[in-house]
Amino acid sequence: MKAALHLSRLRSALRSRARIWLCASLLIAPAAFLSVGLQAQDITFFRIGTGSTAGTYFPIGGIIASVISKPPGSRECDVGGSCGVPGLIGVAQSTEGSVTNVMGIADGSLESGFSQADISFWAYNGEGKFKKTGPITKLRTIANLFPESVHLVVRRDAGIASVADLRGKRVSLDREGSGTRVDARLILKAFGLKLKDLKAVAYSAGDAADLLRAGELDAFFMVAGTPANAIVNLADDALITLVPLVGPKVDKLREAYPFFALDRIPAGTYFNTPVTDTLSVGAQWLVSADVPDDLVYQITGALWHRSTRRLLDSGHPKGEQIGVFTALDGLVVPLHPGARRYYSEAGIPFPAGDN
Repeated sequence: MKAALHLSRLRSALRSRARIWLCASLLIAPAAFLSVGLQAQDITFFRIGTGSTAGTYFPIGGIIASVISKPPGSRECDVGGSCGVPGLIGVAQSTEGSVTNVMGIADGSLESGFSQADISFWAYNGEGKFKKTGPITKLRTIANLFPESVHLVVRRDAGIASVADLRGKRVSLDREGSGTRVDARLILKAFGLKLKDLKAVAYSAGDAADLLRAGELDAFFMVAGTPANAIVNLADDALITLVPLVGPKVDKLREAYPFFALDRIPAGTYFNTPVTDTLSVGAQWLVSADVPDDLVYQITGALWHRSTRRLLDSGHPKGEQIGVFTALDGLVVPLHPGARRYYSEAGIPFPAGDN
């Protein structure tokens, strides 16, 4: 146990140093540009709240932060340079996940962030987890990005074949502030389980993977685009399998919470794991209504610029599923006026009933 916790703390320390290095490099870069005489252009930092470094949000956020950026002194787009927003520096910020991101947009500590569709819906309407805090009405949408699959990851030797088998087991539901934790609790409730029925803990996906590898954890939930790095590494060592989420209890869950969609993780997504029927929610890019319309218009244009396609396709397996023609699918928060202007001018059809 001590060794596993030591490894977990070491991972956290390394991730913290990586985040510090990233922020420091972004702060130093403008000074470097100015020091060599590159002139007089205002710099705007634009933060994108992502998630754990072991999940999908963080690497996708890094790609998007890169494509919307165009620091002073960058080469022009038409000569192989940056095609982002002039003077903008995007920053992919690791966070606890969806809940933290929408709260960050609400309090102004983030300009934008990724969020699961269910969390977005509850936050905007002041329901579910947000009943006490009330509606976060300043949330707006830039785009729907990709589906996120619900992974219930279990040790092969833990004797867990269904959600019901989690009773009495050591299970991580992810950290407070994560969308995964909210969904995990809904799934447990659908199967008649309460937290007191489990040995429930709250670790990030990366730390949960370390503890499962060390034999200190039996299972963990993770909602992420496939393939998720934390799960890839465990599967490569033949330590885990995935539990399917199917049956009448799941059907009733979807009736109560229609933002859950049926999903299937294909065989081979993770080494030696069979096809797994599960649930998914949409990953959406939210932004504050306080961000100027023209800036969001330019950011949306940079996201869907033709040069971005290559970076999305090569940068992460989930990037291939991010496309302009699915950008308006399943939106649960109104579009930002700047984004709406872009889609209207680009001729992207709006969903039926959208005004």
